Amino acid sequence: MSLLKIAVFTSGGDSPGMNAALRAVVRTSIYNKLEVAGIYRGFEGMIEGDFVDLDERSVARIIDRGGTIIKSARSEEFRTKEGRLKAYEQIKKAKIDAIIGIGGDGTFTALSIFQDEFNVPVIGLPGTIDNDIFGTDYTIGFDTASNTAMEAIDKIRDTATSHNRLFFIELMGRDAGFLALRCAIASGAKAVMLPETHMEPSELLAAIKKGAKMRKTSNIVIVGEGNKNGNAQELAQMIRDMEPSFDTKVSVLGHIQRGGAPSAYDRVLASRLGVASVEALIRGEKGVMVGILNEKVAFTPLNEAIKEHHMICDELLHVIDVLSI
Repeated sequence: MSLLKIAVFTSGGDSPGMNAALRAVVRTSIYNKLEVAGIYRGFEGMIEGDFVDLDERSVARIIDRGGTIIKSARSEEFRTKEGRLKAYEQIKKAKIDAIIGIGGDGTFTALSIFQDEFNVPVIGLPGTIDNDIFGTDYTIGFDTASNTAMEAIDKIRDTATSHNRLFFIELMGRDAGFLALRCAIASGAKAVMLPETHMEPSELLAAIKKGAKMRKTSNIVIVGEGNKNGNAQELAQMIRDMEPSFDTKVSVLGHIQRGGAPSAYDRVLASRLGVASVEALIRGEKGVMVGILNEKVAFTPLNEAIKEHHMICDELLHVIDVLSI
């Protein structure tokens, strides 16, 4: 099949750098004399035929913008065979030969099913602040979200120090603790509660008391939102119940972690993966995710990226353990 026109979309939770990836896909397509269309609102827009032709001017001055200019959405209808058939009819009508999707594991699952059912070549780009995708060391948006969260934690520490307070700070990440672990190390946190590890509340209290005996003027505990012992509010209440003398506060950073201009690292990462995705389609590759491993572009079959787990680095767990004395 000859490749004449590519479609690109963003799906799932937005992440900083998606626009940079979109820009790279569009410009690389044009560089290679290919047409390129943007699909608004992800799979929902694919079902409704919400397509727009893109050119160089369409993606001018977006490399520094957070979010995604072609919007993102989740689609229950695309989970059905009937919904996917509607999307395929729209793809055929628009004369689209291949699709590039920017998102997380849900996006990749849907893309893989769509390719299997209708033989439309697809490629996935990992765009999520959670960094929980197998086959890439870093996902688009993770670095920016880490910096955003770290800056917020630094500001919270200022007020925590002023009042000798204990703060529980909850970060995003679903059931993955990459963001929480990185920010815990970067912010000098006393402890981190992750979905992948287990620490009893009594152990946490002992660590906090140890810090108090060392005359620490503040204690910061970072909580990954998927932590098995509870969220930040629940953990804070456990500590209050066990030790009422601590002035314990909670801050849930929430969606601020998804916003803002992407970092230099995320802009470069998104650009590299966007270029590689188009060039892979030109070579005839399909059904793969484009990632970065050991600072080199790498390709992982979508079914592996979906089924396998990106593991937390044991060295980083050791680092937080050593430095949190």
